Amino acid sequence: MDALSLFQPVVARWFAESFAEPTPAQRLGWPRIAQGEHTLILAPTGSGKTLAAFLYALNELIAEGDGARERSGVHTLYVS
Repeated sequence: MDALSLFQPVVARWFAESFAEPTPAQRLGWPRIAQGEHTLILAPTGSGKTLAAFLYALNELIAEGDGARERSGVHTLYVS
């Protein structure tokens, strides 16, 4: 499966234009994140963990459009 197929077209296009390809941490993490699973990505510094977490969170906000503004509570929790 192409990991970028999990994203909205505008997000997948931005990623493809900005990076050569997803890192292993991203490629393995995104399907689990997309399924709504609590996900721990353990990988070395510089492996794309932060982008793996935040890019899918941004993707969800883009997919929800204006409906995301109406949501209350925590959408994404990132612990570094």
